Amino acid sequence: MIKVTRLNDKEFVINTEIIEFIESTPDTVITTTTGKKVIVKEDVDEVIKRVVEFKRKIFQGSYK
Repeated sequence: MIKVTRLNDKEFVINTEIIEFIESTPDTVITTTTGKKVIVKEDVDEVIKRVVEFKRKIFQGSYK
């Protein structure tokens, strides 16, 4: 799970396992495997960075 920010400055947490793809249109749009689309403030590279960091913590067993 990673924390991201909607355009209205509300933070929320999204399950990284349901992210199907991420687009820059120019806003960042996260599309889930359920078809839901969410527009976030973070750019594509930042979302990818957060996903990688989260998964690294999980695989290393250091997530708390």
